[in-house]
Amino acid sequence: MSQIKVILVDYKNKAHASDLSFLLDEYAKDPMGGTEPLSVRVKQTVVTELSRLSYAFSIICYVDGMPAGLSNCFDSFSTFACKPIINIHDFVVLKEFRGKNLSQKMLQKIEDIAISKGCCKITLEVLSGNEIAKKTYKKFGFCDYELNSETGSAVFWQKQITS
Repeated sequence: MSQIKVILVDYKNKAHASDLSFLLDEYAKDPMGGTEPLSVRVKQTVVTELSRLSYAFSIICYVDGMPAGLSNCFDSFSTFACKPIINIHDFVVLKEFRGKNLSQKMLQKIEDIAISKGCCKITLEVLSGNEIAKKTYKKFGFCDYELNSETGSAVFWQKQITS
């Protein structure tokens, strides 16, 4: 039986930093992450930049001491509920570790943190064609966000900024 540990990343811990950068790069290379590796600059600076953000935290899942999964999360705020929110920005389990229920353990750790912070909800974005991820998130209790059926469900949009 495998030993599974889900930990809150210490951005100043060199092993955690290395594992975070590795896992994020693997996610970026996956079809659901865009298939392109991270730039050298991003790999070298992402942990430092995350550590500067008081509203950021990361979770790493280890299986038998090997980095297997990552989630980068950010605190936000619901003005309507007047309570904090956690947004899951990145979420990945490496291919060789899928099917071991790691995602549910990682999501539970994030929910435990959300509860400790008094959050009213956890949000995330998922690609419409990523059926495996959608099934995983639904299993944990996530669903489409809608105020009512007449206005429809929320859609995540973006506008790229070039400098």
